[in-house]
Amino acid sequence: MKKYSIAVLALFICVSLFVVISACNTRKDYETIFNNPLLYSATVHELNWVVMGNNFSPIVASRNYVYATVAAYEVMAAAYPDQYYSLVDQLNGLKSVPKSEPGKKINYGFASLMAFCTLGESVTFPKGSMDEYIDSLKNLAKTHGMPSDVFENSLQYADTLSNVIMAWSKKDNYLQTRSMERYNVKTDDPGRWIPTPPAYASASEPHWNLIRPLVMDSASLFKALPPATFNVTDKNSDYYKQVKQMIDSTKNLSERQKNIADFWDDNPFKLNVNGHVMFATKKFSPPGHWMSIVGIAAKQAKADYATTVYAYAKTAITQFDAFIQCWNEKYTYNTVRPETVINRSFDQSWQPYLQTPAFPEYTCGHSTGSSAAAQTLTSVFDDHFAYTDTSELEFGIQSRSYQSFNDAAMENTWARFYGGIHFHRTCLMSNKYGKEVADLVDSRLKMKKGEKKVSRSK
Repeated sequence: MKKYSIAVLALFICVSLFVVISACNTRKDYETIFNNPLLYSATVHELNWVVMGNNFSPIVASRNYVYATVAAYEVMAAAYPDQYYSLVDQLNGLKSVPKSEPGKKINYGFASLMAFCTLGESVTFPKGSMDEYIDSLKNLAKTHGMPSDVFENSLQYADTLSNVIMAWSKKDNYLQTRSMERYNVKTDDPGRWIPTPPAYASASEPHWNLIRPLVMDSASLFKALPPATFNVTDKNSDYYKQVKQMIDSTKNLSERQKNIADFWDDNPFKLNVNGHVMFATKKFSPPGHWMSIVGIAAKQAKADYATTVYAYAKTAITQFDAFIQCWNEKYTYNTVRPETVINRSFDQSWQPYLQTPAFPEYTCGHSTGSSAAAQTLTSVFDDHFAYTDTSELEFGIQSRSYQSFNDAAMENTWARFYGGIHFHRTCLMSNKYGKEVADLVDSRLKMKKGEKKVSRSK
């Protein structure tokens, strides 16, 4: 059974009450219902659960979110042409989107939700994963008095636009990378990544740098500085010092440090081993966590429906490109994980607090994606937007509060270090490049008309 956050659960209760009341007395408030930004956030939350249920890695998850949110955004751009620009000819390869037919009345809020769900469920996994939720939205429209012609027109427009976005998504090289050669593990190079316990899984998405970025010119647009040279014998070397910092700092983590690590763990598939028994526990992936933060921020800012859709889309676009940039660096340097190095050369019994994910250490995906998302949300809302992140409550992890989005992203650089899965220098470098991706997106994309640029933290 799903465990929803308090805000999402409250929204679902309200929706359910609406339906019950409508069964006895059909209302005509469908326009109010489908102009509620909380309904859009609840729909994104539903996709979070579908993505988590399908065991997608963070990078693959970013692909589901980006095409779904772009589809919804294009519907809203059509609804408010005086307020929003289309992303046609702004995102790589997106050459056109269909316009609504003159004279046909459309409920654009309903259409945006249908477009979001269509892309969210179909871009990676088999169509039908969100059928039950889609049916509930359709029933919501009918029981709240949406005229049949508006209902059909809205569905038709959503389907037409979704088909175009779907065709565009299929040209991003994702399918081609499914059949490419697997990562070549080389045990003769002690500084090179090898699989880690307990799953010893093969390297995740070694060809993700071949995925078409949306705003960046190429995956290698932002080249990270090389990591410290692998050296476990010279105590004065930078690499040796990083390893020792990891060992010394993780010996006795405080409860606060453990909470920070747990809060930003976001492991979509943690393998738990107890003797001969193995079972998995799941959480939202890093991009799913930040999608939740978008909803929290939009609600706190009292953003209207269109602004909420815009905030999700811009954040998803930035994260998508940020992961492409990061994965290009990961498989350029192929650096070994701290767990492997420490067990092999320092302490065979040492274990990281968090489970090590199945890809190279440098650079850090979560720190890259977090700083990219934080910088983007700063551009949408404010540089000093204090908020409490409640998104981990449904996984039994207490909430944390921040003075700004970038404050949260900086905490993430410590979380991965406390977790024992990244050197802190790696996380700091990743934070830097995530911001650079976000600033590029902000400078190149025209989305909200008349929006004033705000000064953002570097």
